[in-house]
Amino acid sequence: MKTAAKKKRKPPQTIGCSDRIDFPDFELSDVEAKIDTGAYTSALHCTDVRLVEAGDRHQLRFTLASGQTGKRKQILTDAFKYKTIKNSFGQSEKRFVIQTRVQILGRTIRAEFSLADRGRMRFPVLLGRKLLRNKFVVDVSLKNVSYKQKNGA
Repeated sequence: MKTAAKKKRKPPQTIGCSDRIDFPDFELSDVEAKIDTGAYTSALHCTDVRLVEAGDRHQLRFTLASGQTGKRKQILTDAFKYKTIKNSFGQSEKRFVIQTRVQILGRTIRAEFSLADRGRMRFPVLLGRKLLRNKFVVDVSLKNVSYKQKNGA
């Protein structure tokens, strides 16, 4: 029997407690994100989340604020799930979850994000352990490591 060759994993990169990241699928860049090793799933701030009929199936429509400019962007997707997520208070709640790409420290990562109203939070994006695992090591004394690397600072 042949054994499948193991995919060579990149060594973990060091990331700070917060950073500015890009969402190429949404054409958003420099979105503030909190790195949260206490959270399992990642979360994305959005409003006006609703199902819309599209013929014989449903699509998910939601509105994002586009990073620094604060412009609002409406997104329509048919790639979504409805899952039970534990919120920051430990209570279970149902949320829509999408899969999208995020760019951080020169890497493009496909990850799941639960859609939540984070309007009262300082950071519109939260990056949890599921995204961070085996890719990043967190140094809480650092900030904006990816953003500085991208902009040559």
